[in-house]
Amino acid sequence: MKKKIGLSFTATNYPNYWQWFDENDLGSSFELVTLSFEENNIEDMLQCDGFILTGGVDVHPSNYDGNEQYPNMPGTFQPERDNFESKIYRHAKQLKLPILGICRGQQLVNILEGGRLTQDLGEEKNQVHRKLEVDKKHAITIEASSLLNRISGVESGEVNSAHHQCIDPLTIPASLKPVAFSDDQTIEAIEYSDPSDKGFMLCVQWHPERMDNKETNPLSINIKKAFLDAVNKIVK
Repeated sequence: MKKKIGLSFTATNYPNYWQWFDENDLGSSFELVTLSFEENNIEDMLQCDGFILTGGVDVHPSNYDGNEQYPNMPGTFQPERDNFESKIYRHAKQLKLPILGICRGQQLVNILEGGRLTQDLGEEKNQVHRKLEVDKKHAITIEASSLLNRISGVESGEVNSAHHQCIDPLTIPASLKPVAFSDDQTIEAIEYSDPSDKGFMLCVQWHPERMDNKETNPLSINIKKAFLDAVNKIVK
């Protein structure tokens, strides 16, 4: 029986997540499942063996006691999505199922673990991180001996960027540790502080699913392979 990977639906570039996995990745071992807050298909979530929390619109600030008004805020939030994906994360964590968070997904995991967000990076940092017509590109450094380091095999690299919010470094929950940083010290990846007796969990602020060189960049292809390996090991 194929292992099922749940992709949380986003109206922003959703096909990129689906197309990140080609036939060589999926073969006869995996199938992709769309988990949509619009359909509230919890029954499909319960059948999945691993989850990707995707990017998209800002998480509503009420989830972390943030300010109601802030620079570059979206015209419309999606509280139903926040609630639906919170259920996905809590379900996956409880059953120790693999979780990969991307951009918004990283921010949501941080919030659910008790952290807060910097609601807007500010004009200077937005020049480095915030997408306009195309993704920005910048360097990151990776903590040695981190899960991300072991997966990627590198301690530095170039990633793409399309965000104006980030994890507040002053309120990192004890359960999480930042393991990658841009030159301006924006947190680019998080893991569990103590991964023992927990499932695979890695969150990144960049978009590995749509890098220009995703077939060769270890900060895309190696992350995908490690996630698939973790899903493949799940026994229910």
